[in-house]
Amino acid sequence: MGPVAHRGETKSPQPGNTPRATGVDTRMEDTDSHTVADFWFDPLCPWAWITSRWMLEVEQVRPVTTRWHVMSLAYLNLIQHEGEGLTDEYRSRMERAWGPIRICAAASAERGEDVLLPIYTALGTRFHNQQRRDDAALAEAVAEVGLSPSVLDAATSTEFDDEIRASHKRGMDQVGLDVGTPIISVEGNAFFGPVVTPIPRGEAAGRLWDGVLAVTGTDGFFELKRTRDRKPSFD
Repeated sequence: MGPVAHRGETKSPQPGNTPRATGVDTRMEDTDSHTVADFWFDPLCPWAWITSRWMLEVEQVRPVTTRWHVMSLAYLNLIQHEGEGLTDEYRSRMERAWGPIRICAAASAERGEDVLLPIYTALGTRFHNQQRRDDAALAEAVAEVGLSPSVLDAATSTEFDDEIRASHKRGMDQVGLDVGTPIISVEGNAFFGPVVTPIPRGEAAGRLWDGVLAVTGTDGFFELKRTRDRKPSFD
């Protein structure tokens, strides 16, 4: 979205895109190492949502565990980039983006970082798959995860903004300010993306993971890109 929408946005998954326990296939049984991938998201972004569902697929076919962290498109676009180049519509969208990410931060403060995937999934399913971004969707997501209703108060509070900025900075410092969400960091190799639709599944997800690591792990590699010719699909 927008020039850097990739300072970005995304939509949600269909049933079957819910979090699953990390699986192991025959290849993984022969592997001693287990890779940790740190993933920074803003629940508003449809492209990050697709990438997050892809990561859950990767966990089924590669020895990978994802750790989830918040970042903020509102902070990136409105504060770090000072709203430069934003249309009125996109600026309004960014103003509204504070609420969901603040809810994620409040959830993490109440329950710990392990709650970030469940609350992201609950919010993302409503935002993207169901195309619902109203107060009722927020309340349902919080209730689904079993969080206190008081978590919803964070949407209009700055109480957790310092924590959001600190987490955002940990992700963005690894890749620079010319990108957005998602950011993935694997053993010191950090990158924005991949931006892909629809969600790669099964071994196709594993092959994309292998390729992304091979390309981004190349010293001096910066970019591969082509014009998007379709909208996000959450199938």
